[in-house]
Amino acid sequence: MNALESASRPEVPFSAVTSARQVLRLAATGSLATLAGDGSPFASLVTVATSAAGEPMLLLSGLAVHTRNLMRDGRASLLLVAPGGEAGDPLAGARLTVSGTVAQDADPALRRRFLARHEEAAGYADFGDFAFYRLSVAAAHLVAGFGRIHGLTAAELLTDCSDCGRLIDAEDGAVAHMNEDHADALALYATRLLGMTAGDWRATGCDPDGLDLRAGPLRARLTFPAKARSAKDLRTMLVELAGKARAEG
Repeated sequence: MNALESASRPEVPFSAVTSARQVLRLAATGSLATLAGDGSPFASLVTVATSAAGEPMLLLSGLAVHTRNLMRDGRASLLLVAPGGEAGDPLAGARLTVSGTVAQDADPALRRRFLARHEEAAGYADFGDFAFYRLSVAAAHLVAGFGRIHGLTAAELLTDCSDCGRLIDAEDGAVAHMNEDHADALALYATRLLGMTAGDWRATGCDPDGLDLRAGPLRARLTFPAKARSAKDLRTMLVELAGKARAEG
């Protein structure tokens, strides 16, 4: 793609919902704010993944201060920053604060999604003091640049998965299939459609809105052009996007 082709592309209008969901899905770490026993705020760094709907998921140790705080009072907020916003002016990047309550959740699907996104956590996820937690979203606050400050409801931030059971059931197999048989397509998505550098790109999860990719410390998010509700929808869109990526070359 040359500069003229790039310049001829229409600029995509800003959408607070789209921007907030992008930060939510891309951020691999966040600052978790909990309430200490005396009511004072306490912030700590945590690794983050999301449920199929987008609810933040955490793997926490019962020995950690933030976990003990949550056991007393589940109210919390989580600050997420879009990758790339840390360089240069750290306030220039998009960031999202998600507020709600945090509680343990033993859903095997959450465990699988978290460990696929943070494979290094498999070494301690089964320790007796560790457990998986879900943040039930009450509201969110997006700062995406000058004049782009928006409050969002949980319904606006999260993806309605009520009609996506077939896709959710097929996720594990679909991700494995892409990694085993279509690594070339994953690399094309990352480099040609998303502008990422070349690397060992692998899929870590999919949901109705997109495909999550990782190459070492790099993260990327392939947003689907339409909502995927089944494995058939997913396959159709991934084939179309692979064709688009090849055409970009």
